[in-house]
Amino acid sequence: MTIKKSTSPALFSDLQLSERTLKGLNECNYWDLTEIQRRTIDPALQGHDIVAAAKTGSGKTLAFLVPIIEHLHNEKWEKDHGLRALIIAPVRELAQQIYDVIGRVAKYHDVSIGLIIGGKDLRKEKKNIDRCNILIGTPGRILQHMDETFIFKCDNTKYLVLDEADRCLDMGFKQQMDSIIENLPSERQTLLFSATQTKSVQDLARLSLKKNAKYIYVHEHATNATPDGLQQLYMICNLDDKLSLLWSFLRTHQKHKIVVFFTTCHQVKFVHEAFRQMKPRLNLSLLALHGKFHQTKRLKTYAEFGRKQHAVMFATDIAARGLDFSNVTWTVQMDCPEDVRAYIHRAGRSARMNKGGESLLVLLPSEIKIIEKLQSSNIPIKQSKVNHKELQPIQKQLEAWIGKYPSHKESAQRALQTYVKSAIKQKDKNILKNLDTDSFARSLGLSETPRIRALKRKEKEEAKIEKSKNEDVESSDEDVKKIDINHKNKISTFHDDDDDSDDCLTIKRKNVQIDDNEDLQLENTSVFRKVVTKAAAAKKTLRKNIIPNKKINFDEEGQEIIDPAKSKVSNLGKEYENEETFGINIKVAREILKEEDKVDKLRYQQKIREKHREEKMKRKALKKGQKDEEDKDNDHADGSYDSGEESSESESLNQLIHDLPDPDKIYGKKENTSDDESDDDDEDVIHSSKRKLIILDEIKNKRRKKDSSDDEDNNEVQHSLKTDEELAWQLMRG
Repeated sequence: MTIKKSTSPALFSDLQLSERTLKGLNECNYWDLTEIQRRTIDPALQGHDIVAAAKTGSGKTLAFLVPIIEHLHNEKWEKDHGLRALIIAPVRELAQQIYDVIGRVAKYHDVSIGLIIGGKDLRKEKKNIDRCNILIGTPGRILQHMDETFIFKCDNTKYLVLDEADRCLDMGFKQQMDSIIENLPSERQTLLFSATQTKSVQDLARLSLKKNAKYIYVHEHATNATPDGLQQLYMICNLDDKLSLLWSFLRTHQKHKIVVFFTTCHQVKFVHEAFRQMKPRLNLSLLALHGKFHQTKRLKTYAEFGRKQHAVMFATDIAARGLDFSNVTWTVQMDCPEDVRAYIHRAGRSARMNKGGESLLVLLPSEIKIIEKLQSSNIPIKQSKVNHKELQPIQKQLEAWIGKYPSHKESAQRALQTYVKSAIKQKDKNILKNLDTDSFARSLGLSETPRIRALKRKEKEEAKIEKSKNEDVESSDEDVKKIDINHKNKISTFHDDDDDSDDCLTIKRKNVQIDDNEDLQLENTSVFRKVVTKAAAAKKTLRKNIIPNKKINFDEEGQEIIDPAKSKVSNLGKEYENEETFGINIKVAREILKEEDKVDKLRYQQKIREKHREEKMKRKALKKGQKDEEDKDNDHADGSYDSGEESSESESLNQLIHDLPDPDKIYGKKENTSDDESDDDDEDVIHSSKRKLIILDEIKNKRRKKDSSDDEDNNEVQHSLKTDEELAWQLMRG
């Protein structure tokens, strides 16, 4: 008796998978196949491109991870073979989640798995990126490595996976995804998975899917677009009652695990801080997750919320896609989602893997139109009315908290401003007409409504549009009148000669055929002033061979002073700098380096010589100073003066004696007693020389006495000088 295999496998063991993969799956308690896994794993193993869509929490992650692991195992791909599979996720936390799952499933495979997301160590990623066989990352980080990391090569990449493909391919990531796809080989297998799959032909054409691609929409004909175990409710309340409604809801659901969605990061920040101040009345762990947190804090919050049984996490839409939080019982959307897809992903954080859960959507009266869109998209949602008796207002508590901590006032203002700004960007513009910002500001604990620039800017734009419409209507009326006048001018006849005075004020036109494309021709021929961009200005500067930010110094003779540390000094280096070359010629560069090394060595030798010369001069000066001090000390000990000082004193005295008047001219010549005139002349010379020597000795003695007496004042010094002069006169006369 033979047993036939079922055509549709129910277990992972029914698939033709390797023992290592099955062992990793069994250790993670993955036994049964979900519908998306049953319909996609086998075609993916056969090499087909796949575009798959399934409800949130239906097991899409394993649907693309298992084929990737099996492909690398069958190809015997090793660590040093390079990158083989690239998995792209739009959110960092989702990329981290995929990395954790594949690490557990591929535990017994000899493959290298890498994670590159923003907020991580970029240098560490650059060092290890060439060793990865499977790489998981966000679009921005992957493109950054493609541009900056030269060892990151995708030549051998054969498998491309886009998780949450519709988000990856929308306008937010369009340019990044187009650049990434250009760097990948054209022959590859592409796998697209999402809960709300894109059906745009243009988006799918960008990926160059194969002709045999499989389009698998698991729940296309299902009655509900959301999980079957998810109960969905919506409430309508005023804007100033939102926080009170949320506070009351959390007070009555303290034994649940809840995710609360807001539109902006500042709203999450303010509500998290405010509710933490009132935490003693709320027995729940409060967490916050938004894009302005550092990556380490985001991952810590994500892991902490996954571990807790009862907690509340306030988050933006970064937690809306793909994140698998265990045992989430409620998802609360405090702000209206942008579209139906955003609602499905938010609500899908609950009731995962065929479990139960509940969802609550809080709407303003002006946002009720989205309910019709949800119901038309097969989303069963029911209304739940607000019980105002159980509503606990917290406006006074918030006012007291802001009054006690004024630093939180700015946080409340930013929360209001960013909410209004997000409401302006929504497709449904009727929200702004009934938006009471004053009451909303008071509900946040603010005494005054802050200035909302986005709202004023929107009002100005609407006023301009209305004004332009009115001007168009008026101009159209004037055009009609002009056409009637021109028609009259065409059919008018020539005037008589008597009416010359009137002819100078009339316009006589010829019959001209009016072309419908005349306005277009005028627009095409008209010259518009071209806006000069920074790039165009830079190119113009380059064409003029002007080197920007260059400082040139000149010496006294007008020659340029070349700094050898900043520019090349050798002739070969100067020629190379003046040439217009593209790239680097290694041979020429080596020769230039050799020449520059020679110049540097000469400069260094010259500096050493100058340094030695300066040191030698300093040593000489020091030795001379020491010798002079020793000689001076010896002279003082012997009672004598330095030779240099004596020579200087003698010179000064000789000059003084030379300047004195001749006594013979004043008193007359002395009569000679001898008969021989020549002998008298000789004696006069001898007497004069003797007199000079005597005067020198006397003056020296006086000077020595003067130096020996230190306590004489200025009057005594002047008196001694006068006595010296009188003595000199007496000696010269005698």
